[in-house]
Amino acid sequence: MTEMLRAPAEVKYAAELDWLESVDDGPKPFSWRLSPKMVRLFILGSQRADGLDREIPQKWFGDRSFVERAVVTLASDRGLLLIGDPGTGKSWLAELLAAAISRNSTLVVQGTAGTTEDHIKYSWNVSMVIAKGQSRASMIPSPIMTAMEGGVIGRFEELTRSTSDVQDALISILSEKYVSIPELDEDNIVFARPGFSVIATANSRDRGVNDLSSALKRRFNFVRIPVMTNKKSEAEIVRFRTAELLRRHNIELEVPPTLLDVLLQSFADLRAAAASATSDDERLESALSTAEQIGVLEDAILHSTFFGASALSAETLAGSLVGSLARRSPEDLAILNKYWHGIVEPRSKEHGGEWAGFLEGGRQAIATLS
Repeated sequence: MTEMLRAPAEVKYAAELDWLESVDDGPKPFSWRLSPKMVRLFILGSQRADGLDREIPQKWFGDRSFVERAVVTLASDRGLLLIGDPGTGKSWLAELLAAAISRNSTLVVQGTAGTTEDHIKYSWNVSMVIAKGQSRASMIPSPIMTAMEGGVIGRFEELTRSTSDVQDALISILSEKYVSIPELDEDNIVFARPGFSVIATANSRDRGVNDLSSALKRRFNFVRIPVMTNKKSEAEIVRFRTAELLRRHNIELEVPPTLLDVLLQSFADLRAAAASATSDDERLESALSTAEQIGVLEDAILHSTFFGASALSAETLAGSLVGSLARRSPEDLAILNKYWHGIVEPRSKEHGGEWAGFLEGGRQAIATLS
């Protein structure tokens, strides 16, 4: 198999999906590869009560009801819209759902200001059109049209970043379940096969960029993914992603549990400060999501590995946190400096340990960037 920098979920977990499919005797909607119960189990992991001969690890950490509502929506004829703050795991959940249901999570349209109607319908191979004219052979189907033809799941990332014209074109696909090709005289309609659906994601912070029309909203069931606030669950996510990172890079590096606690507490402190701030200048530009915590830890691990440390240090972690979150200067640096003096310094005097190194590393990083 060709090596991949990042394998899609259906490749990464192919052995699991094959095994689940072999033991799955539940009813399957349309052309689904797994039953709804097995889709949920694949995403949330197995429990002893499931009575399986093989343990299935949890891959997405969140409320079970979110996954169940998403699965039920996809078993209907409605689209699924996952909406929430950046870094809440919307795209990862969408990928896992598509992998479990269709064994293909790569039929993706990325919404941007430059996304056009062609990106969700079709375009043409110009050289073939010049040589042989317009035909189905010279047509280039979009990922969404390919999903329609295959009766599988198509994905639309950052839906609210695309323009109203693109959103209007999606209304037709979700409503009529076919795409007309007026340039052709024959074979000029592509009908969606049973099993086709669309999973879209939207960033709740993009409200007002390109708001969804009422007509498009009616075609979707909304599942709102909240920011993770449960420290235990968030710690599980960070540990899960960290273990994946270490395996992917073949890194043998100790990540002390006490240092992970420092990272989790720091983000909790900064979120509380952002919640009590009275203006945007008093809030970090970062969303302070779980994904950003993982990014901070990844940066610190790679820094330690490449520059000779045998264990992750509090100083390195603090430097990575400051470097990752200080996006605006001087606003973000001022907020972090206030946090280090007002929270980290007293905590270091009271608890010592990793907090002492964290204090020093943060001070150095802030001074370097100031």
